[in-house]
Amino acid sequence: MQTVSSSHLWPSADGVWHQLHLAPEASQAGAAGLFDAAIVVEQGRIVWVGAYADLPAPYQQEIRHNAQGALVTPGWVDCHTHLVYGGQRANEFAMRLAGASYEEVSRAGGGIVSSVKATRAASEEELFDAAVPRLQALLAEGVCAIEIKSGYGLSLEHERKQLRVARRLGQALGVTVRTTFLGAHALPPEYAGRSDDYIRLVCDDMMPALAAEGLVDAVDVFCETIGFTLAQTEHVFQAAQALGLPVKLHAEQLSDMGGSALAARYGALSCDHIEHLSAQGIAAMRQAGTVAVLLPGAYFTLRDDHLPPIAALRAAGVPMAVSTDHNPGTSPTLSLLLMLNMACTLFRLTVPEALAGVTRHAAQALGLQATHGSIAVGCPANFVLWPLSDVSELAYWLGQRPSCSVVRQGRLAVDGMALHQRAT
Repeated sequence: MQTVSSSHLWPSADGVWHQLHLAPEASQAGAAGLFDAAIVVEQGRIVWVGAYADLPAPYQQEIRHNAQGALVTPGWVDCHTHLVYGGQRANEFAMRLAGASYEEVSRAGGGIVSSVKATRAASEEELFDAAVPRLQALLAEGVCAIEIKSGYGLSLEHERKQLRVARRLGQALGVTVRTTFLGAHALPPEYAGRSDDYIRLVCDDMMPALAAEGLVDAVDVFCETIGFTLAQTEHVFQAAQALGLPVKLHAEQLSDMGGSALAARYGALSCDHIEHLSAQGIAAMRQAGTVAVLLPGAYFTLRDDHLPPIAALRAAGVPMAVSTDHNPGTSPTLSLLLMLNMACTLFRLTVPEALAGVTRHAAQALGLQATHGSIAVGCPANFVLWPLSDVSELAYWLGQRPSCSVVRQGRLAVDGMALHQRAT
C-alpha cells in the first residue's frame, strides 16, 4: 500500500504572503497584475488581497511569508480526468502508429473495454496505489482541485470501487476531488448487443445506489458513434436530474451528434472534447452557461486534425477550460503545464485564455467557481508561487517543470522554492 504523508502535517499557510507578483486576472479584488501584492490567510482561508503598502493594520503583526517576487496564480483545476484505472494501453499507441484508427482499435477489443478488464481485476488497494503517484505528479505542478471519473468498471461493484478510490485520494492527499459517475462510458462485454438494457441498469440501479452512498458529484456520458446515442444519453440525464445531480458530456469528439445542444438543455456544467461542435451547439452552450472543455492531450495523441471551433467559441463568449483528460488510452499525460502549452500552440489560445482555462473556467466546469480558480476573499487558500518573471512562461516552456510552491487547502503542500524557511 502506498505511504502518503498526512496533509495535516504540512505547515500552515496562515499569515501575510508578500513580495508577490499577482498574475493578471488571478484575483477578483482588483489587485491582479500587482508586483508588490500581498495575500492574507487566516484559518486556511483568504481574508485579504491587495497591495502590500495597503495592508490593513489588523494584519500588521501576522507572521510574514516572503515570496521574494514570485509570480502567483490561483491553484490550478484539472477538470476532466480518468485517473483511477488498472493497467495501461501502450500497445494501442503502437497500433495507432501502425495505422489503426481510434474506432478500429475499439472494435478490435481495445480501447475502453481493455481498461475495464484490467480495472475489474484490480483490488481497491491496487487501484489506490496506482493512482497516488499519478495524482502526486499533477499536484506537484499546482493542481488544487481535480475531477476524477469512473467508467472503467461498468458494473455497480467496480464503478463503486473506482469512486471510493477517488474519494480516498482527496482525503489522503489533501486536495479537492469532484467525482463523476461515467457508467455510460462504453458497453461492457456482458451486455454486447443490449445497449438499451445496459442504460437501464446505469439509470435504475447503478446511479441511485452510488448517489445514495455519497460517491457521485456529477454524471457524464460518452455520446458518440462508438458510445451511446442521443436518446440513451437523455435517459441518463433524466435519471441524474431526478437525483439532483448535475450533468456533463463527452461530446462531439469524433462526429457531430448534437450532444452539446442536448447537454445544454439539461444545464450541463460542461461539454468536453467538442472538436466537431456545431454553431447550434455553441449557441445552446452559451445560453446555458455550459463550459467548453478543451482536451489537447487527446487531440495530440490521436493525431487529430479537426480543430475545435475556438474562434467561434471566443466570439460567442463561451468559457473555455483546459484539462489533461488523463487516461491510459488517448491522453496518458500527467502535466497540466504541458496542456497549457498545447492549448496555445495547437488550439491557438492566448496566454490569458489558457490561464483562465486551468483556473476559473475549469472551476466553473466542476461547479466550484465560488471556492476555486481565483484568489479571492472568502475562498480557501489555494494558490501557486512560481519562480518566473512573466506569466507567459507558464505556457512558453516546453517540458520544463519549475520548482513551484503550492498552498493547497490552507497549507504549504509543496515547497519547491523553500518558502517555509523564509517566513519572518
